Amino acid sequence: MSLTSKPLTAMPPCANWSYPTSIRFGAGRIKELGGACKSVGIKRPLLVTDPGLAGLAITARALDIVRQEGLEIAVFSDIQPNPTSSNVDKGLAIMREGGHDGVIAFGGGSALDAGKAIAFMMGQSRPLWDFEDIGEYWKRAETQDIAPVVAVPTTAGTGSEVGRASVITNEQSHSKKVIFHPKMLPVEVICDAELTVGLPPAITAGTGMDALAHCLEAYCAPGYHPMSEGIAVEGLRLVKEFLPRAYHDGSDLTARAHMLAAAAMGATAFQKGLGAIHALSHPVGAIYNTHHGLTNAVFMPYVLAFNRQAIDDKIVRLTHWLGIADGFNGFVDYILKLRAELAIANTIAGIGVDDQQFTRLAEMAVADPTAGGNPVELTAGDCKALYEDAYAGTLRL
Repeated sequence: MSLTSKPLTAMPPCANWSYPTSIRFGAGRIKELGGACKSVGIKRPLLVTDPGLAGLAITARALDIVRQEGLEIAVFSDIQPNPTSSNVDKGLAIMREGGHDGVIAFGGGSALDAGKAIAFMMGQSRPLWDFEDIGEYWKRAETQDIAPVVAVPTTAGTGSEVGRASVITNEQSHSKKVIFHPKMLPVEVICDAELTVGLPPAITAGTGMDALAHCLEAYCAPGYHPMSEGIAVEGLRLVKEFLPRAYHDGSDLTARAHMLAAAAMGATAFQKGLGAIHALSHPVGAIYNTHHGLTNAVFMPYVLAFNRQAIDDKIVRLTHWLGIADGFNGFVDYILKLRAELAIANTIAGIGVDDQQFTRLAEMAVADPTAGGNPVELTAGDCKALYEDAYAGTLRL
């Protein structure tokens, strides 16, 4: 027998993982959706999705798969791109009226976040905002009746399918809030790259840059968490190698699969922390209703430049791992070239943000829970200056 190794045939990856939850990963595994529900005791699931997905063939197929297992299922899709508390309230009312005992969160980040919040609120008598990710607010929750969630991502970006929180917009304050509880983590996840094939290039780009932002900010966040850092670095490598492929050829199942993995890795890694990219993006998304991942992508180089004094050595080390030349400046140049390849705007003006509310946005950004993870302590003045630079296209390297 020859000891010479032979390369394996390039096929989309397929595996079962139990970290950070139970994940069924591989093309075509949506066929296991009904069985996944039954394995966690769900008999009457509510499928929570967004209006754009509700009428598509992939959703109809998912419903058929569940019904073939003898389960009664209904659909809730009244969800905005940046889900609001009223979306959660409506879904909760439908879940209770229908006697549903679990949620299938099916879609991108908005559907996943809304579905997780609805399932969590099934067990609560207190209002949603009492569980904001502040201190130990999560300990206020009544855990007995929190409904189980089976998550099925149809985009490769937020990684919410492996997260313990939901980002929900408070319509009164026009601000995004992070709702957190350990039992918000879905109990089963199906990552099927075939479900992402129909994504248009612009959505592939925006969601992919969200995964990149999660990995990058987790890697740069201060504090000691080498496990998260290691996950973040491999997630960055996967994005670098496979996001352009997925963008240029949406039918590339291998690239789509690796981007699903990168998204889950980013959400796993960012328990270490996020930072100014997200702190600046959340207020913009809440007020201007911009796409979250796209907004992150626009702010990314400006925040890198702002944080340079604290992260220069780490970014240089990262460039060696990723095969990027010229150190910190080379990494920023890589980000700029990647954005250009993905047809992403250079400024927030290019995504519909005006220059009339920078003071208000800055005050919201510095109060955002992600601001505390930035490598350089943020002030409202810093945030306002970053908004101004991102609007004018001024990159201060």
